[in-house]
Amino acid sequence: MERSGRLEMSHPADLGSVKEGSYILLEGEPCRVVQVDRSKPGKHGSAKIRLFAIGVFTGSKRSMVGPAESKIEIPTIDKRSGQVISVGQGTYQIMDMETFQTFETSSVEEELKPKLQPGTEVEYWNVLDKVKIMRVKG
Repeated sequence: MERSGRLEMSHPADLGSVKEGSYILLEGEPCRVVQVDRSKPGKHGSAKIRLFAIGVFTGSKRSMVGPAESKIEIPTIDKRSGQVISVGQGTYQIMDMETFQTFETSSVEEELKPKLQPGTEVEYWNVLDKVKIMRVKG
């Protein structure tokens, strides 16, 4: 998955191999698949897949229909640990626990916001160069 020292952003897979709970790229947005419906192959065609997904960063609902053998992109999700350094007006400064790099993000699961204070350890995801705080550790 690494090419010339850089982590690949995504990789292709067959639409028919996608399962509920997995992550895919729809319209350039990483999305979690919440429902997959499969139709049987007909007399003149292949099986069709209809899936419904929710955007990781936007929360928007998306759907897609296509043949089972068509290709879809699977995003590479880099799950990392960090510590909240400071909390601003809707932004959070995080320090990576491994590299000690600091960065800011405003993308947070809504139910976590009251728990985020300086010193809190969190798990964050880096997907397509976007960062989102996904859970509080401990």
